[in-house]
Formats: sequence, structure tokens, C-alpha cells
Amino acid sequence: MSGIRILQASDDIIRCFPLMADLRPHLREDDFVARVQRQQRNHGYRLAILEEEGAVRAVAGYRIGESLAWGRFLYVDDLVTAASVRFRGYGQQLLDWLLAEARREGCEQLHLDSGVQRHPAHGFYLKNRLHITSHHFTRVL
Repeated sequence: MSGIRILQASDDIIRCFPLMADLRPHLREDDFVARVQRQQRNHGYRLAILEEEGAVRAVAGYRIGESLAWGRFLYVDDLVTAASVRFRGYGQQLLDWLLAEARREGCEQLHLDSGVQRHPAHGFYLKNRLHITSHHFTRVL
């Protein structure tokens, strides 16, 4: 049986590091928990996991926000499935849960950015009726 829950405890958060490091290779294990907890305190970040048989199968980092452009929205910062179990429906379960969470939170939209190189992820998002609506620009300072 798989279940999704939001994490707060350090011992739970660190269990997500291998998956997050796959998605975000710049992360360091020694400061991962502190970064997550700082984002939780300061920016309303939430870390949700899908577990099955005691193993973390998928992870999502998200937050609720509001803007003039989007109204009230759920923004998915991070969404990753363990490489060993990709294409088994765990990502779909977690995305479905995020959409339901957005509705529960009274959001008008769900947003996420995806790296241009992540072609399989793009196919997954398009299949789930997410639309490419803008370009995201960045400048390293």
C-alpha cells in the first residue's frame, strides 16, 4: 500500500535526499535538511513523499502562493520519482495528489518549471494536460 504524507521531522526529510540529489545534483547531504527546513519556515515550502513498503518512491516540494499574474496557485518546486521505479505510476499518483492539494487549498492554478533537457518529464506533464505557457529566463549573479 502506498501513502503520501507531508514531512516535517529531520529524520524523515533526510530520507528524501537521494531522490532530490538525482533531480538537483548541486545539493549537499550535510545541509539538505537545514535548507528544506529554512524554506519551510520562510517560504511555506512543503515536502511530500509517496512511500511504499517503507521506501520513498517519489518526492514533491511545493508551496502555495498568490500573484497578480496567476491568482492563488500551487507551485511545484521539485517533483521526482526514484530512478529504479520510474514508469510505474508513482509520479502520476503524486501529481494527482498535488492537483487535489491545489484544489483543497483553493488554488486557481498549478505551476511548475521543468529543465529543457528533461524530455521524458515534458511528455508526462503534457499527457497530464499541463501546458507550456511561457519561457523562464534566468541570470546567475
